This record gives sequence, C-alpha cells and structure tokens, in this order.
Amino acid sequence: MNRAPFGKSLSRRNLLTTLAAVPAVALLAACSNSGEEAKAADVKPANPSTPAKPAATPAAVQVPEAQGTVDMAELLKPGALPDKQLGKDDAKVTIVEYASMTCPHCAHFNDTTFPELKKKYIDTGKVRYILREFPFDPSAEAGFMLARCSKDNYFAMVDVLFKQQPSWVGVNNTKEALLQISKLAGFTQESFESCLTDQKLLDDVRAVQKRGADEFKVDSTPTFFINGKTYKGAMSIEEMSAIIDPLL
Repeated sequence: MNRAPFGKSLSRRNLLTTLAAVPAVALLAACSNSGEEAKAADVKPANPSTPAKPAATPAAVQVPEAQGTVDMAELLKPGALPDKQLGKDDAKVTIVEYASMTCPHCAHFNDTTFPELKKKYIDTGKVRYILREFPFDPSAEAGFMLARCSKDNYFAMVDVLFKQQPSWVGVNNTKEALLQISKLAGFTQESFESCLTDQKLLDDVRAVQKRGADEFKVDSTPTFFINGKTYKGAMSIEEMSAIIDPLL
C-alpha cells in the first residue's frame, strides 16, 4: 500500500498545493525530468512487505478487516469526471477503487488480482467496478489524462500503463516513454501533447483526487470501497472473495 508522504517534508495540504502548482502546459516538461522527480514525489509503502499477500488456500484466508465506512449514496454521486466502470449497474456488489498510476501496489493489484476479479465477478454480473483517479505526482496525473483521452479504451490504457510501469516511472525521460506507449495506443505526437496540455482535464483529475481525500478520507493507494466499507492496500483474489461472497 502506498501512502502520501504527508508526514515527511510536506504536509498533505502543502503536497497538494505543490502538485496543483504544475499547470497542464508544464506537465510535458515535468515529465521530461521525472527521473529524480518521481523518486522524490513517489509515495512510499506504509509497510516494507510485499504489495499483496501470497495466494493462500480458501480455508486459510481470513476476511480482511474493514477500516471504516462511507455512505454509498454519497460515494456514487457524480464528480468532476464521469465514472469509468465495468460491470452491471444493478450488481449486488459495488467496488470503487482509488488508485495512482505510479503506485507499484496498484500495478501489482492490476496485474495479479484484477484479471481474476473481472473474470469471476465483474464479467458474471455480480460486481460493478469503478476506478477513480488519485494521482500523487505529475507523472501519475499525465498517465490518467492519457487514459481519459483514450475515451472508450480507458481501461485498456490504464492496464497498459500499469503493466509498463517500470518503463515510464522514474526513468530519465518519462515524457518520451509515455509518448511511445501512447503511440501504440493510437495517439499521435499532436494528440499526445494536446491531451497533456488540456488544463480542464488536469483540473478535473485533481478534483477527483481532492474529493476522495476530503470527503472519503482516501490517503493511500489502492483504497477500495466495497458496498460502503473501506479497505486499504492491494488484496489477493482470495481476500477479495472473502469480502465479496457473503454479499452475494
């Protein structure tokens, strides 16, 4: 689980102010020298252990303990950006995940747990899954903006960026790395730069993050809200099943 470095050199308010000071037109430049920037701005694991627990037999898995509750009606109210979701609106279980594109724990969840979650619960109509943006740094903001600019390919772009995370996060030229990934997804140089200089889109991505922090107390990624209960940290499919199955 990755937490914002609020307790280090910057307070949470100062961190958000610092990020907000980077306008859309500066995102390309900010990404260009992100080799050091990503190391400095990247959120730190709350626990030095591996991102998610190893797979265990169902009998050995305990139901993860919820770390709070939220009002689902409030959680599902429209925000600055329309929600991106998979699954049926009338599914018995709704999962809202707040993630950051540069969070290694979010990438681990995407690569190891999400495929089985989708196959077992989302594709079968049992779970509605919503992903919301919670970027911790300009590189993560850029990644989410590119996903939004992908329109109907939002989840495909998110998946590619998570899978390719080592190739663009913390490298010497994140801008060029993101451009190459984006070209494979159908972007041109022009559409890539147009996306990352869209000030309204950047403001909206930040608004989604701010709402998550202010209204639902999100302070780390990934954070999951499952039918109103809060769970923090990447979970295995066995752990998620232990939470979901009793709700079906």
